[in-house]
Amino acid sequence: MMMMMMMPNECHKWLTLFAAVALLANIGSTLAANPPDADQKGPVFLKEPTNRIDFSNSTGAEIECKASGNPMPEIIWVRSDGTAVGDVPGLRQISSDGKLVFPPFRAEDYRQEVHAQVYACLARNQFGSIISRDVHVRAVVAQYYEADVNKEHVIRGNSAVIKCLIPSFVADFVEVVSWHTDQEENYFPGTEYDGKYLVLPSGELHIREVGPEDGYKSYQCRTKHRLTGETRLSATKGRLVITEPIGSSPPKINALTYKPNTVEFHSSTAILCPAQGYPAPSFRWYKFIEGTTRKQAVVLNDRVKQVSGTLIIKDAVVEDSGKYLCVVNNSVGGESVETVLTVTAPLSAKIDPPTQTIDFGRPAVFTCQYTGNPIKTVSWMKDGKAIGHSDPVLRIESVKKEDKGMYQCFVRNDQESAEASAELKLGGRFDPPVIRQAFQEETMEPGPSVFLKCVAGGNPTPEISWELDGKKIANNDRYQVGQYVTVNGDVVSYLNITSVHANDGGLYKCIAKSKVGVAEHSAKLNVYGLPYIRQMEKKAIVAGETLMVTCPVAGYPIDSIVWERDNRPLPINRKQKVFPNGTLIIENVERNSDQATYTCVAKNQEGYSARGSLEVQVMVPPQVRPFSFGESAADVGDVASANCVVPKGDGPLEIRWFLNAVPIVDGQSGFSLGRWNDRTSLLNIDSLNAVHRGIYKCIASNAAGSSEYVAELQVNVPPRWILEPTDKAFAQGSDAKVECKADGFPKPQVTWKKAVGDTPGEYKDLKKSDNIRVEEGTLHIDNIQKTNEGYYLCEAINGIGSGLSAVIMVSVQAPPEFTEKLRNQTARRGEPAVLQCEAKGEKPIGILWNMNNMRLDPKNDNRYTIREEILSAGVMSSLSIKRTERSDSALFTCVATNAFGSDDASINMIVQEVPEMPYALKVLDKSGRSVQLSWAQPYDGNSPLIRYIIEFKRSRASWDEIDRVMVPGHTTEAQVQKLSPATTYNIRIVAENEIGSSQSSEAVTIITAEEAPSGKPQNIKVDPVNQTTLRVMWKPPPRSDWNGEILGYYVGYKLSNTNSSYIFETINFITEEGKEHSLELNNLRVYTQYSVVIQAFNKIGAGPLSDEEKQFTAEGTPSQPPSDTACTTLTSQTIRVSWVSPPLESANGVIKTYKVVYAPSDEWYDETKRHYKKTASSDTVLHGLKKYTNYTMQVLATTAGGDGVRSVPIHCQTEPDVPEAPTDVKALVMGNAAILVSWRPPAQPNGIITQYTVYSKAEGAETETKTQKVPHYQMSFEATELEKNKPYEFWVTASTTIGEGQQSKSIVAMPSDQVPAKIASFDDTFTATYKEDAKMPCQAVGAPQPEITWKIKGVDFSANDRMRLLPDGSLLIKSVNRQDAGDYTCHAENSIAKDSITHKLIVLAPPQSPQVTLSATTTDTLTVRLKPHEGDTAPLHGYTLHYKPEFGEWETAEVSVESQKYNIENLLCGSRYQVYATGFNNIGAGEASDILNTRTKGQKPKLPEKPRFIEVSSNSVSLHFKAWKDGGCPMSHFVVESKKRDQLEWNQISNNVKPDNNYVVLDLEPATWYNLRITAHNSAGFTVAEYDFATLTVTGGTIAPSRDLPELTAEDTIRIILSNLNLVVPVVAALLVIIIAIIVICILRSKGNHHKDDVVYNQTMGPGATLDKRRPDLRDELGYIAPPNRKLPPVPGSNYNTCDRIKRGRGSGLRSNHSTWDPRRNPNLYEELKAPPVPMHGIGNHYGHAHGTPECHYRHPGMEDEICPYATFHLLGFREEMDPTKAMNFQTFPHQNGHTPVPGHAGTMLPPGHPGHVHSRSGSQSMPRANRYQRKNSQGGQSSIYTPAPEYDDPANCAEEDQYRRYTRVNSQGGSLYSGPGPEYDDPANCAPEEDQYGSQYGGPYGQPYDHYGSRGSMGRRSIGSARNPGNGSPEPPPPPPRNHDMSNSSFNDSKESNEISEAECDRDHGPRGNYGAVKRSPQPKDQRTTEEMRKLIERNEAGPKQLQLQQANGAGFTAYDTMAV
Repeated sequence: MMMMMMMPNECHKWLTLFAAVALLANIGSTLAANPPDADQKGPVFLKEPTNRIDFSNSTGAEIECKASGNPMPEIIWVRSDGTAVGDVPGLRQISSDGKLVFPPFRAEDYRQEVHAQVYACLARNQFGSIISRDVHVRAVVAQYYEADVNKEHVIRGNSAVIKCLIPSFVADFVEVVSWHTDQEENYFPGTEYDGKYLVLPSGELHIREVGPEDGYKSYQCRTKHRLTGETRLSATKGRLVITEPIGSSPPKINALTYKPNTVEFHSSTAILCPAQGYPAPSFRWYKFIEGTTRKQAVVLNDRVKQVSGTLIIKDAVVEDSGKYLCVVNNSVGGESVETVLTVTAPLSAKIDPPTQTIDFGRPAVFTCQYTGNPIKTVSWMKDGKAIGHSDPVLRIESVKKEDKGMYQCFVRNDQESAEASAELKLGGRFDPPVIRQAFQEETMEPGPSVFLKCVAGGNPTPEISWELDGKKIANNDRYQVGQYVTVNGDVVSYLNITSVHANDGGLYKCIAKSKVGVAEHSAKLNVYGLPYIRQMEKKAIVAGETLMVTCPVAGYPIDSIVWERDNRPLPINRKQKVFPNGTLIIENVERNSDQATYTCVAKNQEGYSARGSLEVQVMVPPQVRPFSFGESAADVGDVASANCVVPKGDGPLEIRWFLNAVPIVDGQSGFSLGRWNDRTSLLNIDSLNAVHRGIYKCIASNAAGSSEYVAELQVNVPPRWILEPTDKAFAQGSDAKVECKADGFPKPQVTWKKAVGDTPGEYKDLKKSDNIRVEEGTLHIDNIQKTNEGYYLCEAINGIGSGLSAVIMVSVQAPPEFTEKLRNQTARRGEPAVLQCEAKGEKPIGILWNMNNMRLDPKNDNRYTIREEILSAGVMSSLSIKRTERSDSALFTCVATNAFGSDDASINMIVQEVPEMPYALKVLDKSGRSVQLSWAQPYDGNSPLIRYIIEFKRSRASWDEIDRVMVPGHTTEAQVQKLSPATTYNIRIVAENEIGSSQSSEAVTIITAEEAPSGKPQNIKVDPVNQTTLRVMWKPPPRSDWNGEILGYYVGYKLSNTNSSYIFETINFITEEGKEHSLELNNLRVYTQYSVVIQAFNKIGAGPLSDEEKQFTAEGTPSQPPSDTACTTLTSQTIRVSWVSPPLESANGVIKTYKVVYAPSDEWYDETKRHYKKTASSDTVLHGLKKYTNYTMQVLATTAGGDGVRSVPIHCQTEPDVPEAPTDVKALVMGNAAILVSWRPPAQPNGIITQYTVYSKAEGAETETKTQKVPHYQMSFEATELEKNKPYEFWVTASTTIGEGQQSKSIVAMPSDQVPAKIASFDDTFTATYKEDAKMPCQAVGAPQPEITWKIKGVDFSANDRMRLLPDGSLLIKSVNRQDAGDYTCHAENSIAKDSITHKLIVLAPPQSPQVTLSATTTDTLTVRLKPHEGDTAPLHGYTLHYKPEFGEWETAEVSVESQKYNIENLLCGSRYQVYATGFNNIGAGEASDILNTRTKGQKPKLPEKPRFIEVSSNSVSLHFKAWKDGGCPMSHFVVESKKRDQLEWNQISNNVKPDNNYVVLDLEPATWYNLRITAHNSAGFTVAEYDFATLTVTGGTIAPSRDLPELTAEDTIRIILSNLNLVVPVVAALLVIIIAIIVICILRSKGNHHKDDVVYNQTMGPGATLDKRRPDLRDELGYIAPPNRKLPPVPGSNYNTCDRIKRGRGSGLRSNHSTWDPRRNPNLYEELKAPPVPMHGIGNHYGHAHGTPECHYRHPGMEDEICPYATFHLLGFREEMDPTKAMNFQTFPHQNGHTPVPGHAGTMLPPGHPGHVHSRSGSQSMPRANRYQRKNSQGGQSSIYTPAPEYDDPANCAEEDQYRRYTRVNSQGGSLYSGPGPEYDDPANCAPEEDQYGSQYGGPYGQPYDHYGSRGSMGRRSIGSARNPGNGSPEPPPPPPRNHDMSNSSFNDSKESNEISEAECDRDHGPRGNYGAVKRSPQPKDQRTTEEMRKLIERNEAGPKQLQLQQANGAGFTAYDTMAV
């Protein structure tokens, strides 16, 4: 209810008050609970930001603020008003480390409140807060500005000042850096003040004594922006306008130029005084004495210069500040001007002490010590809040708890500020009182006694008092208060009320109070009874304050409490507030409205009430009206008065006066006080003097308060002595101090001067020096000397009166003194010496001598003599020694004494001699060029050893030829440098002092170490050998630079002008003297500049690189043709050809000319018919071409290296023209009126003939010529209606679209009755295309009709199926072949005559197959030789070369017909290739050549040595893959596997380790044996290496080798078996049962399969047909992870890899239902082998049938589609449990598809435990070849079988089969079956030399060699071969190796390698060979040879084609050998 009545703002005020109290209490309790430790402290700035931060908007700024403290203070940035600074995105942010960051910003984003703001950094922790100095941040937006230079008017002869006018908005950041004239004169700020031109510090250009020549120049200033660094010239050029003087004129000063100068400490400034006049005026500068009107002339010196009227001050100091006066005079008049200079010094402040710990109630004083100029204000802050104190000293009289914290002193001026901080800590324990236990509110009946208790604690111990309703309770008869202190220091207080009444009710309060705080507790005591109000005392309150009073009500319960005034219930206005608990609040009390009697009325529910009155008196405090003593200072003797008027305030008033805080007493010190009335007091001073100066304060006070006002009275007082100086005498060397103090107002300036000379009169300023200074009027002379004696003047001046001065004499009393206290004197041994002492001081002086502190008496030793001599300033004493000895090396002391004291001086006498010989010369260290020596220092002869001389020579030289090294005498170690490596030296040492040299020490002999050569190889020459080779020749470095024996050279080369590193080759050193070394660098780029360097090396290392020699390789031919070739027909005989140069990088030289190759297109194939034209330009015109002819053109570029690549041919046709004349004409009589005219077409028709025109004319007559048009296809014309026996003339012309051509020859004929036989056709040559029809004409005339006969090549023609005679006499030949070419003669004959013509027939056919032979091979190229087919008449235009890698696609290359050799480049290293060629001409491509099978050079990786490859540590092994040799083919990657020695599983570590890296196998166990398997891959294959190693122990030790199990004897074995019969018997029995079951199943299955016409599966005996059962790695195959990017084989079921695909290959050939060769049956396609009977089991089982069951592998018909041919399966579930020694291999076999069964190991398995293990190149098998050889071995009756296999009809792979053979041999010894290198497969790439004949196996029928991956379990060892990715042609990563391969399994060689060839190769279509099949051959099995003979024949390729077997025409040719482990 109470809260509802309170106004909202009142609620807020009370809540705030409560929160503040709670916070203070919390802080107090926290501090009490956690007293600050000694190492805890408040914040202190470590890095405080500077006063000003100016930055450009393009750069931004970071302001750093760091503070220390414990705990670490928090950094907060605030504005100048104390508000915290936050982030402004993009413009301002506070980083996590407390930096205030202003990022760069755009000009339009400028914000005044961000970028032009005053910031401060606040650091705070729990002990206080400090705030940094003001940080004025100013961001400068890059604004365009222009500086200007205006005209300056000047009178000739005066000085001119030209100003550089800079806009005000950039003036703070731009400075003038130089001035420039248009005559290229440049002036810079400097220190030269004597020249005519001077750039002043403020940037103006000062020109003295201006002459007319200065008016002809223009002046520009260059300015620089200090934030951006930008410099720019002024936009305008200024000029001097020079006026000639007209008469005399007084000086005039341009006063507008005057402004106060401010300059920084230690910088330079110029004060201008720009006056002009005529004659040129003179200038003088004065400086006013501070605070006075007196001035002194400015003293000019090195620091202060005057140039004309300008005063220049360098290195300004604060003392230069002040008011300066420039006085200008000439003969006409004078002028003066004042200016003020302020020298600012950086402000700094320090508080003393920086930290202090004060006990409660004790005073604390902080003193702010500051420096800098000017200082405007001093202020203090506590914890970041101003405390309103402005004196340098802050004094806290009595420290309270709230006084602890951080105090700061700030000093400020207009430009900057500085601060210092100090911490005030509280001493002792300040524990404020705490109420620990207190009474609760209680309601009770009257009568019983009440006991109230309060327990309080604190340090110091508090006192407890009690109050009732605000009135203190005192002891009386009913109220008793008592208290006591407990053991733990708490105070217990209690209040006893005897027999409580209703009137005792009220609010009881206990108050615990100590000097460090107060705590209180209150609670109500309610006593049932009627209302009662205790008496209230009169309340006095000061006007303006708030009245708060609570009505003291007793009785219970009370229903209401109200306040009344004049019987009106309150509130009656807004100021009054009444609360239900009886509290009355009146705000802002006023006397008129609020002074009254207030009544409190309390009622209960029964209506009983009580009333109590409160009288409120409002008091008004006084108020003093301001007064003053006037604005200006008064003088001494003046009268001063002031009135102190108090217009407001209650009486009675007390008015008091104070001067400088001292009360003023009426009538004393010239003061008189009077009061006009109660409210006015008058202060009067009749005659002012110095004591009256100060601060006057009037204080008026009454009961309500007091008020005061202060005013200052300034009195000008002339100086007067406070302490006048007097004459002083000082002891010499003491610190003299002469005080001179004067008083006055203004404060006098006290200066000291010294008289010039020995008498007073003329004085000069004291020069500042180290020992003379004046501080606050006191003259200090430190260490006073006689030179400081003299008269001194002290002067005090303050501008009032003439000032004071006093002259004193300063005298110095000197005891004896030696100017030299200690000196050394040397003498050579055996020579005389004199020691002298000169003592200065007041005479008389006595001198005594001591030697080593013992009195020296000459009487005791006649070698010593003493003499004395009196000098003007003292006494000289001499000690003479006749002949010095070593014992005279001693300390001699002379002691001088006079009345003022004594002094002594020492002479250290040193008797010197030559040193002794150094000894103990030792060699500490040596290298190739230096040796470190040490020796023992000898006796130095009392003369410091100046040096040691180390003498050294080569061992063979004499000591006359020595080198020396000088070493300082203080060292006993030295290094002799500049020795030659690998050289023997003798070394000795000599010591030397000033007296002389010692003898030489004993010599030592050393040999320097070898070093790397220091010289460069010489005479380096680099010459090009050819386009890709450079020859480098050089000679060794000079012999002296070898530093040992040179072992060889590193020759480095790289492309010039690149940053790549050199490639180095190593050359061994040639020992022949003077022999030149050389090296050829091959395989370089064509016409490319290379840089070559050479360095020699010896066993230490390599020497310096030689200088780069650069050379180009020889020019090559351009590798790219000209581009954009184009041709344009111009006329019928000209064509323009144009092109663009090839790219510069492909030119490979300098293109000199271009060649255009051109020929008619139909002759293009014939190189001899081609024409060439050279030109240097990029186009040319070809002239003299055939008309209307299609031309083919190519363009090529030519360099010095030859012709480049030709462009793609382009074609253009010349324009048509009129044709030539028909080549021949005949006129044949056909009768008496008809003549047949026939003709041959023109040789050059020059276009398409459109018609022929036949002209006829009767001879001799004037008849007109007749013409007849004939179609172009008609070659004869019958002229009719002619006259008989009349001659006619005929001729013919041909026409094209262009017009009619030339006429043929004329021919005359005459019609006649007789018509002889004639042939109208002409002899001609006909060209026919192969397989097309040809027709040869023979048109004849004659009467009677002539008979036509033909002869072919001289033989009479007789008609046949292909040739027949047509009715018109023509001969038709159908389907022309090559044999039809030749001469064909036609005869026509009748009775009158006979005629004949002969035609020549040319048959155009494609070329026959060319010859391809291998010329050369490298690692990546094959060179083949091409020849045309012998006797081939068909034209040959070129070859197409086809080639493919073993596992890749066919590629082609065009080869010109002239090229006898061709290089196939960019091949895979160490890979097999097939190559064949076809010829081509216009007809097409001819027959293909035989396939050439070959391989590129290169081998599989070579095994490294184990120590070089493996480096073992305790838990890892490092593999150094660079130790592997690549076999000539670059490595591609490594596969790393490891396992513990006793484990079977291999763990793959990585399958793609790069060859260049080292590799670390981690996480191994220490002291453990491991196996490591590495598979190295390159393009030639892979090599597997296995290593075993033991990791080191944890401490790095090795472990002992593992022990093998002991060999067991037969007896041991039997004993073990017998002892384990319970295990052996069940195992053997189980095995027997399993074996019998298998035999029964096989027999049953074979019976059902005997006569079915089913698919036959055939396996030719070969590698992998049976597997070695000992292989422990079979079960690992599926676990292999493919290397990255591996293409897995197609999934069975895809369209490429299905059973159906293989089945589709079935033909209609023979099928056999036997999968093994049975001697009882006769195969129908080969002869039976006559083998002797052989048992079907045991050792001699060649066929491998298990236990004599040859039929156990017959195929059931129902299973045809269940297991795919060529598939390999791994039966899961056997993987972990299978004993690797008992692995059985299942294999699926292909559909035979008509192939014959093959003898050998066909589809059988070797049984477990079979004694005859098959050693094979185990792996997936490939297609068998037909060229196998059947042999019988004659030894021991056992057969050596060579198995024929089907031949395939793929022309791409299977031509010339007799060149490529593989064989399988069965060893006849011991019956153990060995497979040969593998079944033959139909890919010629396998038919390589014998070292490659080891079972290169195919992985499956999918064209995928990688059957390792996926689910196929084939076990073959493989090499990658040359797998090419058909997609991009890049080699795929190779497959991984098999696991756990046993080296003993290999029957041919020990490296674990093989090659693979895809079985799918024969499936592919291979180009243009479709028409020409391979020759089928029959086998000749009776040709019998031994195994060895056959092997040799195979090596020589001499087995012959007769071994080939006929192949079924439709055979698909697939046979697979894939094994499956069970």
